[in-house]
Amino acid sequence: MESKIPTRSVEYMDNRISRYSMKKGNCEITGMFLTAQNVYCHHYIPKHLGGSDKFNNLRIHQKEVHELIHITDKIKANTLIRILGITESMLEKINKYREKCELEIIK
Repeated sequence: MESKIPTRSVEYMDNRISRYSMKKGNCEITGMFLTAQNVYCHHYIPKHLGGSDKFNNLRIHQKEVHELIHITDKIKANTLIRILGITESMLEKINKYREKCELEIIK
């Protein structure tokens, strides 16, 4: 609540707190509880592709999962998958996010 991100809207700042609270602090991919230092608020539909700061467009992830959503290096992606213990069902969710970001799915 005390963080300030000057490039973000008030709507974003309020909705990310609400989303974190609704998800009880858990990553929406792994289910892992996240401390404030490990939370990343992701735009499901990226802003540059027409997404907004509205509550229903925000998702709570751990930083490494967010990196996996956006990563383009296949070797690094596979390393992160292994390190994070990403299951097939988690990878399906990640690939849905990647599609919304117009990125290639991870196989």
